Amino acid sequence: QVQVVESGGGLVQAGGSLRLSCAHSGSASRTIAMGWYRQAPGNERELVAMVTRGGNTNYADSVKGRFTILRDYAFNTVYLQMNNLTPEDTAVYYCNARVEPSAYYWGKGMLVTVSS
Repeated sequence: QVQVVESGGGLVQAGGSLRLSCAHSGSASRTIAMGWYRQAPGNERELVAMVTRGGNTNYADSVKGRFTILRDYAFNTVYLQMNNLTPEDTAVYYCNARVEPSAYYWGKGMLVTVSS
């Protein structure tokens, strides 16, 4: 069973930065994409940022220019650099790994709280 482990969440003041990390235990060569999602209270889970095997990235409009998704060369680990955080970024953040042939693995999620 592939494990997805997230780290780096916590409490930060508005305008501050956080760096989230995520690593999965599956085959790096079979990783198709990795991404970050978030779910705020009362809201559905939404895509924050994603990076593919080929290096293509996709961001939610609300985080463009503030968040950056980075990957390691092997593609076992991704990072989410979050700058200029606002209270609206408060949510539980989940990491996702998509591995061939078409399996999706999720982390347990971690809380990011941005205080005003």
